[in-house]
Amino acid sequence: MPWSPAGLATPTLVSVMALGALSLGGCATKAYVREQVAIVDARVTTVDAKASDALQRADAANAAAQAAATAAQTAGADARTANQRIDQLTTRVDTIEQRTVTRRTRH
Repeated sequence: MPWSPAGLATPTLVSVMALGALSLGGCATKAYVREQVAIVDARVTTVDAKASDALQRADAANAAAQAAATAAQTAGADARTANQRIDQLTTRVDTIEQRTVTRRTRH
């Protein structure tokens, strides 16, 4: 390599040395990487547990909603049946009342 008259390295050599020093400073050790991965893994595990719990709660809420819908449909059917019976009884009562009124006027 060419040297300058003052005994200093040329700008090219200084640039190569600076690049080498910077590139070595960016390397991470295996221990550092493992430590960082362990931190992230712990966070992922926590979030996964919370998501799993939320999914279980959502499934339970869905099952309860389906049971409530079934009960509501059954209650609606029962109410329709009761209304039909009331309509039948109303017709019978009206018929009986008309017969009673008709018989009373004949006496």
